[in-house]
Amino acid sequence: MKKLYLFLFTLIHITLNAQDTITIKHNNYKTTYSKSLNYPIVVEWWETTEKSSCKDKVVRSNDFKPDPNLKNYTDIGKYYIQINKFQKIKGLKTFDRGHICPARVNLCLGKIVETESFYYSNITPQYHALNGGDWKILETFTYETSIKKDSVHIWAGSIGVSIKFLKISVPKQCWKVIHIKKTNEWSAYLFNNDTSKSNGIKDNKVNVEFIEKLTGLKFK
Repeated sequence: MKKLYLFLFTLIHITLNAQDTITIKHNNYKTTYSKSLNYPIVVEWWETTEKSSCKDKVVRSNDFKPDPNLKNYTDIGKYYIQINKFQKIKGLKTFDRGHICPARVNLCLGKIVETESFYYSNITPQYHALNGGDWKILETFTYETSIKKDSVHIWAGSIGVSIKFLKISVPKQCWKVIHIKKTNEWSAYLFNNDTSKSNGIKDNKVNVEFIEKLTGLKFK
């Protein structure tokens, strides 16, 4: 956790305001998107037994798209290509298009909902070490918990800027707050968006109040 706290001294507190952010409600998630950062500040959704354990799931498309409700600000696919080309030229790690609300919790809900999960209003640039590491471990935890205990309420987002390249802002950190309704359990996690190897999620666990203070959001 020492590395995480060091980052906090350089973070700019983000205040949600009508001029910079827009909130969009889709079928299975609600996103608040920053027009200046071009990534979602917070995405909110529920994971349930019904959504996670159906037999007939649609095929994952991997078809990333602009959000039609905010096309001018989310038509950024080409910029991901450009930043990754730049990173490769410099011999640096590239960025994944990381889902905030995971694609797989939308596969039971039909093609339209699956398509919505690939809108850039639900995507943030993440190093693969995070996206395929601890972030994925936590996604699996909530997915499996929703099957066993049903309703899990989740908020997640990104904060800060470590790299700015054209219209791509790479966040310094990504966070997640989880509420398991059946047992009234609350938990929160904060991850550095960097190339560190995955070491599990225990070291990334923080108090919900810590995320509230960091983001200016209120969950409880």
